[in-house]
Amino acid sequence: MSTSLRFKVVEEAYDRKAVAVATPAERPSEYYGKQVFNRATMFRYLPKATYNALLDAIENKKPISRSLADSVAEGMKRWAVDNGARHYTHWFHPLTDGTAEKHDAFIEHDGKGGVMEEFSGKLLVQQEPDASSFPNGGIRNTFEARGYSAWDISSPAFILGETLCIPTIFISYTGESLDYKTPLLRALNAVDLAAAKVARFFDPDVRHVISYLGWEQEYFLVDEALYSARPDLVMTGRTLMGHESPKNQQLEDHYFGAIPSRVEAFMLDLEIECHRLGIPAKTRHNEVAPNQFELAPIFEETNLANDHNLLLMSLMAEVARRHNFRVLLHEKPFAGVNGSGKHNNWSLGTDRGKLLFAPGKTPEENLQFVTFVVNVMAAVHRHNGLLKASIMSATNAHRLGANEAPPAIISIFTGSQLAGVLDKIENSSMTDLMALSGKAEYSLGLAQIPGLMIDNTDRNRTSPFAFTGNRFEFRAVGSSANCASAMIALNAAVADQLNEFHEKVSARLDAGEALNEAIIAEVRALIRESKAIHFDGNGYSDEWQREAARRGLDCETCPPKIFDAYLRPETVAMFGRTGVFSEVELEARNEVKWEMYTKKIQIEARVLGDLAINHIIPVATRYQSVLVDNVVKLKTLFSGQKGAEIVGHDLDTIEKISRHMTVIKAKVEEMVAARKKANAITDEREKAIAYYNDVLAPMETIRYHIDKLELMVDNEMWPLPKYRELLFIR
Repeated sequence: MSTSLRFKVVEEAYDRKAVAVATPAERPSEYYGKQVFNRATMFRYLPKATYNALLDAIENKKPISRSLADSVAEGMKRWAVDNGARHYTHWFHPLTDGTAEKHDAFIEHDGKGGVMEEFSGKLLVQQEPDASSFPNGGIRNTFEARGYSAWDISSPAFILGETLCIPTIFISYTGESLDYKTPLLRALNAVDLAAAKVARFFDPDVRHVISYLGWEQEYFLVDEALYSARPDLVMTGRTLMGHESPKNQQLEDHYFGAIPSRVEAFMLDLEIECHRLGIPAKTRHNEVAPNQFELAPIFEETNLANDHNLLLMSLMAEVARRHNFRVLLHEKPFAGVNGSGKHNNWSLGTDRGKLLFAPGKTPEENLQFVTFVVNVMAAVHRHNGLLKASIMSATNAHRLGANEAPPAIISIFTGSQLAGVLDKIENSSMTDLMALSGKAEYSLGLAQIPGLMIDNTDRNRTSPFAFTGNRFEFRAVGSSANCASAMIALNAAVADQLNEFHEKVSARLDAGEALNEAIIAEVRALIRESKAIHFDGNGYSDEWQREAARRGLDCETCPPKIFDAYLRPETVAMFGRTGVFSEVELEARNEVKWEMYTKKIQIEARVLGDLAINHIIPVATRYQSVLVDNVVKLKTLFSGQKGAEIVGHDLDTIEKISRHMTVIKAKVEEMVAARKKANAITDEREKAIAYYNDVLAPMETIRYHIDKLELMVDNEMWPLPKYRELLFIR
């Protein structure tokens, strides 16, 4: 596609479809949550007794009766119909990293030849999707289709378009989870129970501990018409070929720069949609790479935050198309520029308003703070391989380990102040627990500038798991991922560690030891045990890779082998103790992970082979023919030494094109043969490893030679939009 034709396509797309920009007169506070069956809405639409009973069930994690479900369903239906809803659906999270929904109308026969709007508690509480048609790891055979979705009362229903969406779990007929929400709720329940027991050492009135999550969603935007002209973007979410643009992010002028007006219109439209759906979108800015941006919300309870992130990713795709954009959530859509992550900021807090990872003002408060921080460090140390597996995928593998994202080795950054305190505790000195503080004031000595509040620690962008003042930031999560995967592993591991800590401290208390002495003794033991996971240096350095291996941390880089961490005996035992996963569920999920990895690489290989043979080679051949024809004509005009000098450059180009095309053809054949050989393997793990070892390498070589051809072939003949066009919004 020629350059002029490429931009003609974009212009025509704008002519056909006007950009929709929503600019309501109301303030966000006036329409926030309008499409959510939240507590204010429940109060208006439910009988008082039903409202109080439902809130009691939500807050105290109690089951609800069928009669209560019927009353809630009636109120929910009236609200939904009043707001234009015609259908309802159970909205759940299958093992695809996306969401699923089946819509049913609010109609039943009225016995008089017509219909009436009806919605019962039975339909609210439970539905039956086909469990064999979703990834299930062999739990369900094709002929065993029954599965159940069940209402999650802790996450409010919402209206999307004209459909009432009811957040649900999804399980098989035999009870195993086939989704992300079921184990996430189990993990959150486990950390609630375990952390509350430890918190009661410091405050006997603590009843519950809540897990909080604040995600940061990075993404790319590209013009829809240019996106449609790139089969690799359409099919795989990333560019499988494309030479770097002469200008990309090297001037560091995009990060936090002025937001382009088209993008700002998209962002405003998206924020309005988010706020109507109760998603507390707060922060927006340009990210490091051209066309890369970020959206972040206010922290929420983890289950609700995860629902909101999945809903956001669907909204982004819909709203982007209204603005002639496509959203790219792939972790590495463009080579040579930063990829996209989804930093998971995670914290724990009590039902009495105390953040457990926030330093206090007294030695007792700081002892509680240190206790919980050290237990997290111990959990991450013991299960660093599992946490890496929880964020690994075929797509995130392109991002991890590059000098833009955390390395593929899990370590914890604490900062100098906390590190100093931990060192002193380890060495039996407790004099500085009072010295812990949240922030300190710093003056620049300029009258025009007020004093700055400086955090007690710097940030370390090379750390995959960093303490950032009153929370931990799990930076290694990928942009397209379901946050639940990381949150399940983290909350379950921490719950298991806190249970063990509680048992050991309780045993010391039973033996007559004083509470603070018992806690400090166990904290000191955990500091020593988990020293290997503590690293405040440069995670990008080669020295750290060697040091991490020496410390015994998981340094595996092959994604299919990284997934093995889920099936290690210590992992199976931990998930069993916390009630998060059975061994059968873990085995099934790993089958899904290996299969999904294989399929994603398989699709990329097929697309790359097609583009190479049917798009790139023909164009390169055509351009080579033009050069050959030019050489022949020039030789008829100029003879001898002068003729040789004139055609020398073209002859050299012709030869280089031939060499590149020869390698491309040979490597495509090698890639196809490797794929066929791998496809014959029946074991999903071995097949995934074969794809990693034997299919990826020729793909990289093919790309290298195609990118070289891109620099040689006439720009007007090149069939695909180039990076310089894709990466800069016009």
